[in-house]
Amino acid sequence: MLAVAQASLQNALARRWRAQDFLVSNWAKQQKRTFMIFTSKASIARIGALLLLSATGTLSLGCKSAGKDATAKGAAAPQAVAGPCADFVKAICEKAGKESPACQSVTSTVELLSPAACKAASKDISYALQKLGDQRKVCDHLASRLCKDIGDTTETCKMVQTQTKTFPPDRCSSMIEHYNDVLADLKRMEAANKPLAAALQATLAKGDAPSFGPANSKVTMVEFSDFQCPYCSKAAQVTQKIKDKYGKQVHFVFRQFPLSFHDKAHGAAEAGMAANAQGKFWQMHDLMFANQGALDRESLDKYAKQVGLNLATFKKAMDSKQYLAAVDADVKLGGEAAVSGTPSLFLNGARVQDPTNFDALSGMIEAELKQ
Repeated sequence: MLAVAQASLQNALARRWRAQDFLVSNWAKQQKRTFMIFTSKASIARIGALLLLSATGTLSLGCKSAGKDATAKGAAAPQAVAGPCADFVKAICEKAGKESPACQSVTSTVELLSPAACKAASKDISYALQKLGDQRKVCDHLASRLCKDIGDTTETCKMVQTQTKTFPPDRCSSMIEHYNDVLADLKRMEAANKPLAAALQATLAKGDAPSFGPANSKVTMVEFSDFQCPYCSKAAQVTQKIKDKYGKQVHFVFRQFPLSFHDKAHGAAEAGMAANAQGKFWQMHDLMFANQGALDRESLDKYAKQVGLNLATFKKAMDSKQYLAAVDADVKLGGEAAVSGTPSLFLNGARVQDPTNFDALSGMIEAELKQ
């Protein structure tokens, strides 16, 4: 009976892990990323790296320069199990982690087992734990190797140690086979998440870019944004709250970062700069974000008139592409700051993981003001 129960569990776990990979592939398709997913081991390794990236916010809510808007959602924690299988499930989940495929799989599988089979499996939990430990060695090895190469004290290492516990062993094996690619992705992420150098911070904050607040503030915030990006529209609402609450305490700088796949974004960015030249940037900013579905030239002219711009001057600037180079210069600055999507926000040189969360941002601002 024990052998039958253990065999049933192992077969079910294998089926569930195969299903997990299928779901991850579907997740990536549903989020419309620009990477392609096949059943090859290289693809599985790449998915693993992307999941690691998403865990830190590097692939957080936003419009990505890789090509599409994206979000990532974690797996739901399994429901508690009662009855004769409860001790068995508890032991597996404590060993593997509550959000691991093993815990989720065994939680679902025991619903199909008879009470007798559960009792038989529970009598020899140590066997299942030993098998689980053997299977997890490849993921433990992967985490150890990555942390050694990235740095044991880095935030990326901490994230790797946490996230690899949720990976099925075959994904860890595939990532090891393509280790150099995975490591390169994580090193780029680690570099992007480091605070900006003082010289670069100063460069981003200076010049005649649209801004509000005193330039000598203790807190300087620089945002890279795209008028056609829906997440930037949400961030714009947060910007208004910052202006309302901290407008005299924070220096906020707006930088253009139109993404190539947003066909109206560059023109809107140029319109924003043309409005800034007439002292009406924030009014134009608000109108364009409020009307993201209408950023064609005719609509931009209408908004310019609505906010009170000199329409002849505005049209001349737009027709001559007067601000095209200035927009491109902002994009280049974003590249130097490792900006890969919008909205990207820096607070005193530190990258903010969620520019759409005012409460979190307010806490960060308050902390900096107290220093």
